[in-house]
Amino acid sequence: MSVKHALLALLSWKPSTAYQLRKDFDVSTAQTLPLNIGQVSTTLQRLERDGLVVQSADHDDDSSAPEPWSLTQSGRDELNAWWQSPVSRETRGRDELVIKLALAVVVPGIDVAALVQRQRSATQRVLHDIVRVRRDVDPADIAVRLVLDHHIFSTEAELRWLDDVEETLVRATPSAAPSIPSQGSIPAPAVRSAR
Repeated sequence: MSVKHALLALLSWKPSTAYQLRKDFDVSTAQTLPLNIGQVSTTLQRLERDGLVVQSADHDDDSSAPEPWSLTQSGRDELNAWWQSPVSRETRGRDELVIKLALAVVVPGIDVAALVQRQRSATQRVLHDIVRVRRDVDPADIAVRLVLDHHIFSTEAELRWLDDVEETLVRATPSAAPSIPSQGSIPAPAVRSAR
């Protein structure tokens, strides 16, 4: 997620303080992509350093109120370039679940089928929770609906991938030989489907 461009987009709408930016971000993403005030402040400082935003002194006479931030022309140009550019898919090579399952199949003694089943149960609970929240969203709140729909589709994709992992494990496990094993030998146990 590009916090930088999210803040630039919100500032193109109206000048805002760091707290207002965080609030507007939370509202527009249905609070599903947590953004803390420290991230907002640090990002604003970098944007100011890069000449993309300025903190204006033009606000109410209340000197204790924080000064709002606004875009510079360079900030508008940067934001316009972002709006015009397609988002590239990030390499998910460091996805913890992918790494965990890849290691589980090579480390001896790990019950991979049980690991997949635990993950599937957790992912199904997440999907259930997102769908429940999605049902209560006002149809006019398009931004929140878009974010929640993305989470639903991503979670469904993870469940399909876990099904594929399980099928791959079943196909990769040699089935027990049909003949009677020789005395004293024990056939390797097959990985059983958790479904």
